Amino acid sequence: MGELRKDYILDKYVIIATERGARPDQFKKEEKTPTVKTDFFAPGNEAMTPNEIERFPPGAKDWQIRVFPNKFAAVKPEGNPALRTANTFFTYSDAFGYHEVIVETPNIDETLADLSEERISNVLKMFKKRIEVNMSSEGVKYVSVFKNHGERAGTSVQHSHCQLIAYNLVPEIILRKENAVKRYLQCPYCAILNIEKNSHRRCFENNSFVAFTPYASRFPFEIWVFPKRHILNITEFTEDDFVFLAEILKKILLKLKSLNADYNLFLQYGIENMHFHIEITPRLSKWAGFELDTETIINIVTPENAAEFYRS
Repeated sequence: MGELRKDYILDKYVIIATERGARPDQFKKEEKTPTVKTDFFAPGNEAMTPNEIERFPPGAKDWQIRVFPNKFAAVKPEGNPALRTANTFFTYSDAFGYHEVIVETPNIDETLADLSEERISNVLKMFKKRIEVNMSSEGVKYVSVFKNHGERAGTSVQHSHCQLIAYNLVPEIILRKENAVKRYLQCPYCAILNIEKNSHRRCFENNSFVAFTPYASRFPFEIWVFPKRHILNITEFTEDDFVFLAEILKKILLKLKSLNADYNLFLQYGIENMHFHIEITPRLSKWAGFELDTETIINIVTPENAAEFYRS
């Protein structure tokens, strides 16, 4: 029998429909290699992108990571970032902010999963740096860092890359989590990760991080990664934190690669109290009318079975 499950601290529900479940190999997609006429993100084609912001190693001809503005930016550092309301119901501002592309490898045949732990660590350090730079920009209230891997996850460019959008609003989901955390005397996520690291949903653990499939998973094989230390943001990471996070991410991404799974990866960080974490949501199923109508998600893979897949 399936279950209706509630998010740990938010008033959000999922239906774990076990009778509709499937084995991991039944989700495996046929691998297709699209034909790329011109790789705009490749070394030698730097002039085909907007002016470079920075690269790693700094100044190196043979770069490993390259950052530049998104040519098709969702937000731009233009206009008025202030929210205002007209006629009671119509609140708006200019689409103010900064939209960056972070290319994490010079090789179009590599994905984030293919990189060494050291190179993944360097990508994470670039996230930290770009968040710090953008948060210092006037008008910016939040910096979203995310990766869309595969067509189902929303990417249209084959060359592996991440994105950053710094804009003039703290997202509603972050505010909801912040408000939910305040209802507890101590950080609920600290308690949750200490429970989950000993549960059937535990996937990986090392000196600094715990990865587990959340109790009310919205997606088949959804997985979260939390630092054991209570921190608000990746900007508080130590050198060791980057190493240990890269180790766990490498394991997760290799498992998803074995399914040829499209996925979204995004950082969730606190403003005042919320425990920093990373959420990875494989896009192996589609939301339909029920999900859109009720905001209750049907997930056909139990998080317990998903965790067993990651541990195998």
